[in-house]
Amino acid sequence: MSQETLTVGDLTATVVDNAEHGDHRAGYNGIASLKHRTGTRSLFVEKYAGLNFEHIFSGEGEEDRDVFFAPRVAPMHFKKLSDNAFELHQPPTAPWYLESWTKFQLIEPHYIDMTFTCRATQHVFDHGYIGLFWASYINAPLDKSMYFWGALEGQEPIWQQLHTHKHNDESTVRHKDDSFELKWAEGSRDALYKNYSPQRYHLPFFYGNFEDHTWGLMFDRHDGIRLTHSPSGAGVNEERKTNNPAWDFQFIIPDYDVMKNYTFRARAFLQPRITRDAMMKEYEAWKRSLA
Repeated sequence: MSQETLTVGDLTATVVDNAEHGDHRAGYNGIASLKHRTGTRSLFVEKYAGLNFEHIFSGEGEEDRDVFFAPRVAPMHFKKLSDNAFELHQPPTAPWYLESWTKFQLIEPHYIDMTFTCRATQHVFDHGYIGLFWASYINAPLDKSMYFWGALEGQEPIWQQLHTHKHNDESTVRHKDDSFELKWAEGSRDALYKNYSPQRYHLPFFYGNFEDHTWGLMFDRHDGIRLTHSPSGAGVNEERKTNNPAWDFQFIIPDYDVMKNYTFRARAFLQPRITRDAMMKEYEAWKRSLA
């Protein structure tokens, strides 16, 4: 088994490893398709995926495509944990020797809980940090923006809109207290995670509008979490004559230890369009449940 489609509450999701499945391309793990009962099509571009573990990076070897996209090409094992939960396991593989486990659990009426755990098994991250990157390829929405609660430095937080004009242009939003600077080899390839927005987020979540629905993604911490946008990350939707944006995020682990587990939890939802007050209440309720 390397994929499964299930319906829980209002959501129908197809969970996949990084193998090819019909029209779904090899290398794109996570949620290949996500549909709401009241929607007309998948939130994610189905030949790609959402919540797709895409990059492991530490500023070296990025010119080699198999290094840059290591989670796409390294072996990945799909495991069904229960009727509504699945795990993707990636064993330690050259060149990063990072082991990881990603658990997805669908919860009624419209939630997906994600738990990611990783462990470095060798000292191969040359600049002393581990960078991890997830992409969600959104299926030609009219509104390509990500929205979050934050501010420019020194200002009071308000609702912010992140819609970059081109790929790798002020693409990454850091938390207001995030001062960690990535290092990379001189002359290496450009990347979304190397380009910073002047905006800073204050609360660890964002949302986006898709047709008559809201897609939200919330995190259990701000440490290491960075939000990232591309206006064209999944290319062009020829039928709709518009770009497919990418609503992405990162998990940065500074000063990592070998054989130590690092974990974050996230909750996503897809539901009929909600207000910003309702988005804030979703985050606050989930945060209380974690406590």
